[in-house]
Amino acid sequence: MAKQTLLTDEGLKNYEQELEYLKTVKRKDVAEKIKVALSFGDLSENSEYDEAKNDQAMLEARIAQIESILKNAKIIDESELTNEHIHVGSTVKIHDCEFDEDSEYQIIGANEADPFNGKLSDESPVGAALLGHKAGDTVVIETPEGEVKFIILEISK
Repeated sequence: MAKQTLLTDEGLKNYEQELEYLKTVKRKDVAEKIKVALSFGDLSENSEYDEAKNDQAMLEARIAQIESILKNAKIIDESELTNEHIHVGSTVKIHDCEFDEDSEYQIIGANEADPFNGKLSDESPVGAALLGHKAGDTVVIETPEGEVKFIILEISK
């Protein structure tokens, strides 16, 4: 059985838009590249054809990947979220004790993770360690760079 994918409403919309773009616009572009490459003749020495076929394979693989994500998606119902404990979908404000700075992150499913834009995966060391804690808790997390300590300042939806 395929693994369930947690998505926010925004993440779902992004995947649906990307899938639509790939199926309509990109497929036509790649088909046109293949058609042009075929017009050059001899396929045994036709690098344009090889490249176009490679592009087609990568495109179809991405389409299949997105379709699988959407088929196994569980949408995070933000109306059911509470601010009592951290869970997938929570936005948390934490204080990094080592660097004495505050940061804000949304804990989301792995497929939407983008740590540089404040979106932490629930499967990452920090994201997983924060789950279940509440405001005021101090969390010590073992990361690849060593131990880090955070104080959870607030939890919101």
